[in-house]
Amino acid sequence: MTSEPSNSADPAASSLSPTGPDANIDCTAFGGLKRIASGLLADVVVAAKAVLDRGEADTIAIFDNETSRPIEVDFRGSVEDVRRRLAAPPAEATPRGPGRPKLGVVAREITLLPRHWDWLNAQPGGASVALRRLVEAARRDTDGEAKIRVAREAANRFMTAMAGDRPGYEEATRALFAGDQARFDAETEAWPADIRDHSRRLAIPAFASI
Repeated sequence: MTSEPSNSADPAASSLSPTGPDANIDCTAFGGLKRIASGLLADVVVAAKAVLDRGEADTIAIFDNETSRPIEVDFRGSVEDVRRRLAAPPAEATPRGPGRPKLGVVAREITLLPRHWDWLNAQPGGASVALRRLVEAARRDTDGEAKIRVAREAANRFMTAMAGDRPGYEEATRALFAGDQARFDAETEAWPADIRDHSRRLAIPAFASI
């Protein structure tokens, strides 16, 4: 998550093939308690490298904006060296030619009781169509819960890393998992502005109604 800066170019590092994180990850970088930049990692590392080179921060913390997992970046060498070590985005798929696209339907065997098959076969479109509708309906019902869970985990992960020693941290965490936004906002109000605001942004989906 953090790296020591180096102002001297490292020839060996420059010759390495990209082995770092995906350059297209949406992320946010912090220098100490200050937010440096948000956006694609390829752009964020440029701003972060400049902060390091100017001596405005001793360490840099970069977080994935979706999961808040830390992103390890090697800041040795020049800006070009840093960007070169990032993994290139995957190549675009070859465009499809004319014709009807494949639907991606996969045949699998499932085991049901006779009364289940009787009910499915009696539905409009038959068993296959009915099963697909049931699956899609179940996915819609659980999507909201999944988004709340992901948001809670992301906010908690960031808060633990950047505000774990702050007054109100434990209370804010309890409010986050209890879905109490008013309490969460109150407990985070005194935190450093950039840490507070990023924590609140991550937590917004966690307070949505299912």
